[in-house]
Parts: sequence; C-alpha cells; structure tokens
Amino acid sequence: MGDSAEKLPIAGRRNILITSALPYVNNVPHLGNIIGCVLSADVFARYCRNRGYNIIYICGTDEYGTATETKAMEEKCSPREICDKYHAIHKDVYKWFDISFDHFGRTSSPQQTEICQAIFNKLWENDWLSENTMQQLYCETCQKFLADRLLEGTCPTPGCDYQSARGDQCEKCGKLLNPTELIDPKCKVCCNTPHIRDTNHLFLELPLLREQLEKYISEMSVAGSWSQNAIQATNAWLKEGLRPRCITRDLKWGVPVPHEKYKEKVFYVWFDAPIGYISITACYTPYWEKWWKNPDNVELYQFMGKDNVPFHTVMFPSTLLGTGENWTMMKTISVTEYLNYENGKFSKTKGVGVFGNDAKDTEIPPEVWRYYLLTNRPEVSDTLFTWADLQAKLNSELLSNLGNFINRVLSFISKPAGSGYDSIIPDAPNVKFHQLTMTLAENVSKLVDQYIDAMEKVKLKQGLKTAMSISSEGNAYLQESQFWKLFREDPASCAVVMKTSVGLVYLLACLLEPFMPSFTDEVLKQLNLSRETHLSFSDEKGDTDKAKKPWEFLPAGHKIGQPKPLFKELNDEEVNFFKEKFAGTQADRKLKEADTRAAAEQLKKLNIAEANSKKETDKSDVYCAKLKSAEVEFTISKLDIRVGLITEVKKHPDADSLYVEEIDVGEGSTRTVVSGLVKYVPLEEMQNRKVCVLCNLKPVAMRGIKSHAMVLAASGPDHIKVELVEPPVSAKIGERVTFPGYSGEPDGILNVKSKVWEKVQADLHTDAQLVASYKDVPFTTSAGVCKVASITNGEIR
Repeated sequence: MGDSAEKLPIAGRRNILITSALPYVNNVPHLGNIIGCVLSADVFARYCRNRGYNIIYICGTDEYGTATETKAMEEKCSPREICDKYHAIHKDVYKWFDISFDHFGRTSSPQQTEICQAIFNKLWENDWLSENTMQQLYCETCQKFLADRLLEGTCPTPGCDYQSARGDQCEKCGKLLNPTELIDPKCKVCCNTPHIRDTNHLFLELPLLREQLEKYISEMSVAGSWSQNAIQATNAWLKEGLRPRCITRDLKWGVPVPHEKYKEKVFYVWFDAPIGYISITACYTPYWEKWWKNPDNVELYQFMGKDNVPFHTVMFPSTLLGTGENWTMMKTISVTEYLNYENGKFSKTKGVGVFGNDAKDTEIPPEVWRYYLLTNRPEVSDTLFTWADLQAKLNSELLSNLGNFINRVLSFISKPAGSGYDSIIPDAPNVKFHQLTMTLAENVSKLVDQYIDAMEKVKLKQGLKTAMSISSEGNAYLQESQFWKLFREDPASCAVVMKTSVGLVYLLACLLEPFMPSFTDEVLKQLNLSRETHLSFSDEKGDTDKAKKPWEFLPAGHKIGQPKPLFKELNDEEVNFFKEKFAGTQADRKLKEADTRAAAEQLKKLNIAEANSKKETDKSDVYCAKLKSAEVEFTISKLDIRVGLITEVKKHPDADSLYVEEIDVGEGSTRTVVSGLVKYVPLEEMQNRKVCVLCNLKPVAMRGIKSHAMVLAASGPDHIKVELVEPPVSAKIGERVTFPGYSGEPDGILNVKSKVWEKVQADLHTDAQLVASYKDVPFTTSAGVCKVASITNGEIR
C-alpha cells in the first residue's frame, strides 16, 4: 500500500496532491466511511496515474482527541495502544480493498507536533489568535473538564431534539455545537451531570480572516469546480457569520500547545487533524514543502463526507492563510452524502451495517464491493445499500454484461484452429471496409471522450457508468456481427470482429482499472499482458487515439492466456444469509422474529376461522371471503407482467400521439400494442428495446387498432417527463417479472369489474434508486431488478 519510490513534483508535468479525510482511529471503518473518502480518492488517484499525471495520494489515521481517550478507557489501555491496534486494522482493511495510498500514515507522529506547533507560532506572531475565558462543563466525579465527545445531551436546535447529540456536533441535524448549549448534558464516563466552570482557551479569529477567506473561496470554488453540496455547506457557514473558534482543549492526548500559559492543554482535534495531511506527507518525504508550499505547480484535491466540509473549506484554509506563507491551497473538493444501510443508517457507535472486516469475511471479492459502492456513490443525495441491489448489480451488470462480453471474446479466440484462432489474435487488414466495426468505433470514441470528461470533473459514478456502456456496445456488436457464422462464411470479417473485440477487452481493462484494479489484473493475465508495461491511458502515449481504433490496441500474432470466468453469481440463499447476518442490532432481529411469529399466528387464526366458516356458511360465502383475502394480500400476483422486446414500431396512422409496436413476449408470435409515448420517447429509441409488458389486460381498440397488452412507463409528478420501465439487458424475453414475497399464478384476463389493475397501480412507483417497485418490493427478473433512467419517486402506469 504505497511507500515505494518517493515522488516529488516535476516541472512541466501535471502534479496532483490527493488526500482523503483522515479516518478516526477509534473503530473499524464501515462501507459508508470507505466510499465517503478513501475509495473515492483512490479511484481518482488511479485514474490520474493511468493518464500519466504525477500524483501522490496521502491519508492516515486521525489519532488525537477525545474519541481516542474514550476508546482507551473502554478497552482499559493507553491511547497509544488503541492507536497502534486500530491503525493496523484500518491499514489491513484498506489493503484488502486495494486502496493505493502512496503513504498511509498517522497523526501521532513527531512531524505532526513539529508542523502543528510551527503553524501555531506563525498565527500567534501574526495576531490571528485571541485569548478568552470560556465556560466549560466539569465533572466532579471524574475530576476533569469534559471534552466535547465525553458529553452527551439533547440537541438545542429547534425541531431536532436529538437526545444523543455530542458536545461538538449533533449527528442528526449536523449542526456544530458548543458543549454548554446541550440540554440536560451527561458525562459519558460516569453518567453524572457536569457543572459549568471557567477555563482559559485560545481562539482562531475567523472574523478577522474573513476577507482573505472569502476571496479564496470565490476564486477556487469556480477554478476547482467544487461540488454543489460543498458550496452549499460553506455558504451556510459564511451566512451564519464567522465566529472565533476555540483551538485548544483540556486533554492530555494531543499536540501540546507551545505556550507557557497553555502548556497543560493540547490543540483541538479539528485544528490539528487537517494539518495531519501535511505531517503525513512529511513522513513520506523530507521534501514535503515541494508539495505543500508550491501552489503554482501543484493542484490539491481533497475527498470527504459532507459532515467534514466546513473544516476543509473554512477552518483549514483560514489556518493556512493566517500564517502568511505560500501554501498549496485546496483546488477541488469532492464531497459525498451519506450511504445508508437497508432501512437505516450506517453507525460505528451502534454497530449497524457492514464494516470493512465484514466485507472481507463474506468472500465476495473486493472488486465487486468496489464496483457496487461506486455505482451507489452518494454524489448528490443519500443513497442506499441493500443486499438485493448488490446481488442484482453483480449478476446483471458484472456477470451478464461485462464478464459475459470478455469471456465470449477470449473463449472464441482460444478455441483450437478450425473452430477458433488457437489463442492467437488474428490480423485484420481491411477494417475500414467493415461498416459495423466503423460504427462501433465511432460510438466507443464518443464514450471514451465522455469518460475522460466525467473523470476529470471527479464525477466518478458517471465515469463508471460510461465505461460499462462500452461493454454493452461490445455485447451488441458481437451479437449483430454473428461472428460464429462469419468464422465459416466470411473469415476476413470474423477476424476484424475478433481483433476489434479483443481491443475492447483491453480498453475496458484500462478504463475500469481505477474502479476494479484486481479485475484489471485478471483480464491482463488472460490477455497475457503485464500491468507494468501495458496499463496506460495517457494522451502522450497515444492511448486515447487508439481508443478510436480499438483493433489497433493489440498486435496480430499476440498469444493470449487462458480465459476463465471473471465473476461468480450471488444466489438468493447467500443474499438471505448475509441480510440476516448483518441485520442491524440484536433488538432489530428480535423485533423481526416477533413480527414473524405474530404473522404466523395471524395466519393460523385465519385458517381456523376459514375452516369453521366452511361448516357454518354456504360455498358462495367462503368463496367471497377467499376472494376478499386474495384481493388484499395477493393482488399483485394476478398481474402477468413479462419481459418483452419491441421488434417493430411505427407511428399510428390515425393518431399523432400513439405508437403501434410489435412486441415479442415469448409466445412464438408478437403482440400488437398501442402506446401513447410519441411525445416522450423518440421513435429510434423504441426500436429493439426491452420493456416491461402487462399482458393480461383485456384487449382494447385504440383509434381502430386493437392493443393486446400495455407497455409500462413511469412519469414524474408533473407528468411532463415519461420513461420506460426497463428490465436488465440480459433478462430473458418472455420471462415473468416477479415480486419477492408475492406468489401465485396470474389471471388469464384481469376482471374489469374487480378493478384489479386500478388497485395495484396505485402502489406502483419508482424509488430513490430508480428501481421500479410495488410498494417497497422491486420488479424482479432472473437477471436483476427493473429500473428507469432518471425519474425518482415516479408513478408507474
């Protein structure tokens, strides 16, 4: 994990310094922590290396402060022992996740003390610090002033009322607090009520630095294209008005304040923690100032979760500006919202969610975890981790799309002569005359440009989605070329298709390396190429130009390695096992068990009541009771929703707003369907598209043409935008869309009088993750869940 040859800025090159928020050393990181900082920064660092930029990626454990002292008390050991223990755990977790730090250090180092005190001395000399007496909570039982995190009480923010707010910040509403603002505070060590005492502290005079700070923010937020959530959080602080911020604490574990009057105090963790980026770089190289005091030649990119923003856009820049020295200031900040877990929040303190060591224990490979977290990266709003979604993305996107494409290409090339190419890449001299390949090259070239644009702007989720689109293009290219027929009927064209396709395999290995490095290593091995000599995507080496001609990536005559499957399917039994194993707290599990028992008891009573009613009522009464029960509980199972493929589409001859489609729903012949989608979906986008089709509505004539089914689509609240509900690419034509937990055979034709469709339709919608759902249950196929392109919380009809 890094620490190979020391790197320094190079004149004339693009030099980038990348940091991710320093994780607290007092616990094991969970998946929300990992995607929020270290994994996101790693993807960008790997991308920059592949592009040929000169970069270093710096991170480490944040080891000083109350959180460490508290954990040490819990585990009955010293703060140093806690730091040593958890630093090793963090390092091991990140190594398993393939995080490529150039140096992963720690803040409890001599370099941290030296640099932190030097910055303090400059601030003191420049009169940016003030002394003040403040009231602080003192615990008589513990005989000490209580640091922020040793206090817990009710948040004073109107409308919040969170009862477990810390002394420095409310976890629920995010508001920064002073300890004395808490309502009904308690000491977390002894649970007694502390009392207010006076104590002297040092403050950074943010109001005096406001002019310099606002100039920096207004210029750099534009130049560095700060994410919108970073700008909003920063402006909220500025709008509220900058106040002097205390930079000292009454603790023992921390950087000592180099001032006689305050020698018994240490620096507040949020004063010294960001300085950790600098000191960890100093542990990496004694020439750290070439990175940190070189703003004309070095760009600083910082990655973090949204709760850390003000400390990086207000506190840390103010500290550096106040020294009057020529620091490398943050250019670009990439901020994530929260990744939530199933039905709640990830929480280190409560032990909710999947933690780094848990991921390793599942034996699901790190590239799958990385892929899923990055497709779910909460860039604009909070996102949700669910085991069902992890399964769907692995099985449909990685296995059926990406893995299937690569395996088809390499397996065919590796077939013995006579049925394949005996593992030798064929020559393809007449590519320019092969129209299908030229069209593919044009499409791939556009996608590569979009990928680079997204990655340069640190839109990592978009970059990943674009790279995966190249795999989809490859699958469609193989299918349309019918290469298995060409091998016999047109060998020259088959050679073109195979040489181009194996070039796409190499291209995908390069583009996806930042996201799934171990996947790339395996693909390069199967291509019989080495990472050291072949992994590159730089303009200088002409790699981006070759992307426009993928057949030129690998030479004819090159012998590939042994192909084998790249991904393993995750089945329902495994998902259910993991879901149960990581289902939150013990209390949650007990509640779930109680609910299950209650439901079983209710069903038992229902069966007894029904049995008794058979003796006391006539058959028609029993029938009505069953019908009513079925309508309430199992209405969705009456719908016959299938995966369909639109084989032909045209405008309705007598209605401008209607399409007439021929749709294959697995019956041997197609069904004619009329849909009012002309205003919303262009004709060319309807062609050869997989859709969800409701097949058991009563046929109805629409402007003279009878429609024998209905294509399902979602609309937003204003009904201006409409999008098709789409099954996964690899879903089987004609397979029934199911709803886990709802069983039963569909009706032949839905009873119009019972209004089954109208009742069910009221609960059909898209969720925040774009998944089509009935209530909270996804539209599910054998290849994964059905989704829409962009409409969240939309109505499906």
